[in-house]
Amino acid sequence: MAKITIVGAGGVGIQTAFLAGMRNLADLVLVDIVEGWPQGKALDLQQALAVAGVNKKIVGSNDYEPSQGSDIVVITAGLPRKPGMSREDLIKINSKIMQDVISKVIKYSPQAILIVVTNPLDAMVKLAYDLSGFPKERVLGMAGVLDSARFKAFIAQELNVDVKDVEAMVLGGHGDTMIPIIGQCLVKGKPITKMLSSEKMEAIISRVRNAGAEIIGLLKKESTILAPAGAITAMAEAILLDKKEIRPCSVLLEGEYGVKGLFIGVPVKLGKKGVEEIMELKLSAQEMEEFKVSVAKTRELVGERK
Repeated sequence: MAKITIVGAGGVGIQTAFLAGMRNLADLVLVDIVEGWPQGKALDLQQALAVAGVNKKIVGSNDYEPSQGSDIVVITAGLPRKPGMSREDLIKINSKIMQDVISKVIKYSPQAILIVVTNPLDAMVKLAYDLSGFPKERVLGMAGVLDSARFKAFIAQELNVDVKDVEAMVLGGHGDTMIPIIGQCLVKGKPITKMLSSEKMEAIISRVRNAGAEIIGLLKKESTILAPAGAITAMAEAILLDKKEIRPCSVLLEGEYGVKGLFIGVPVKLGKKGVEEIMELKLSAQEMEEFKVSVAKTRELVGERK
């Protein structure tokens, strides 16, 4: 039986465990530093799955021993950025957390595939790769799946169509320089440019880039939970079931898109080996320029880490 370990039993971690459990993907291990918290959440989850008739082993722990031999390790642990906190402060704090997490993942699950969710995403997935020594196909960050889902949702809402009829993808760094690719966006096979005005598209793109902030502004004291968890679960399912799905993820580029030595969001084929292929889309001149800006911003962010 496959095993997924989720490090960080906060809202995103718990909801990911619930969705993965409901899809009957794997046995689950929840790891968190707060004593009693992951144990209690594991019990609650075990009982919730029983209601649905799902029989999976669920363990909550404050140490990593129960995670031994995990197929996938999802890392959500980290501090969210708070008002008045600089990006550099956040990187320093979460880098220390990542160092501790990775040292234990290496010990107990040296063959695992890492899905990094901790922010700042592109910097943290690069750090996880450097610290773990894992091959590049087994280290990836979750952002593009989430951002693309938001893009699809807003287009479907605007056009009043089934979201399954929308093909849309977001590339680049996870932040305000992400790039919704208009040239690859289709609705029922038709180019989005023939269905929405440029003004409408710009409004949707702006909303995609600020989607997380929009939700936080409404919730006040909470952050996004359900959509990130859904994105993580979709990635884990594609890997464990060897689905060969094309999903945008933050991965190491070594010449693709003209970029070397940087983790950034691009479409990849996900299967049992993790990242099985990087797909190079044909971008318009404007999209390529925007991608270069996103790359430069991401490189600057990663360079801030000490």
